[in-house]
Amino acid sequence: MNGLYILALAVVAAVCCGCSPADSAANPTAVDPGEPTRAQPKLSTLKIYVGMEPLTAELALTPDQQRTGMMFRTNRLAEDAGMLFPLPFTQRASFWMKNCPVPLSAAYIDSEGVIQEIHTLRANDTNSVVAASENIRFVLECAEGWFDRHHIKPGVAVATERGPLMQTFFGKR
Repeated sequence: MNGLYILALAVVAAVCCGCSPADSAANPTAVDPGEPTRAQPKLSTLKIYVGMEPLTAELALTPDQQRTGMMFRTNRLAEDAGMLFPLPFTQRASFWMKNCPVPLSAAYIDSEGVIQEIHTLRANDTNSVVAASENIRFVLECAEGWFDRHHIKPGVAVATERGPLMQTFFGKR
């Protein structure tokens, strides 16, 4: 019973975040039979706006899509592309870059659609990049340095062509 409980907790932790979740990174040498082994196909996309800057974002919507994220993709993201992770609940987001050979930049975004933090994610880094805030609901990964090149800082709002992030993905205003 105790082993089943630990396995259930590990599965929940694994689906919480991105290029690979940090909670399962606590022991990077541990073997995880459910860990992705190849890149996922391109995901469905949606036009988003980071401030006034348009991006075409792949949408990591399911637990498997979020868990795989950008793993094993060897092509750099186009300058007008990204991957958006609508997280299942507000949390202290934590992403890592295991099996992600291309460096990225990530914005940690609150439920109001406002960027709270911007982080550099180093290629193949198994160290967790943990949010300072416990109020993160979305993560947007872009090409390394994208936020700097476009003068995007914390405090900038992110929305979709359909409206606010929460309304678009969770039907909430």
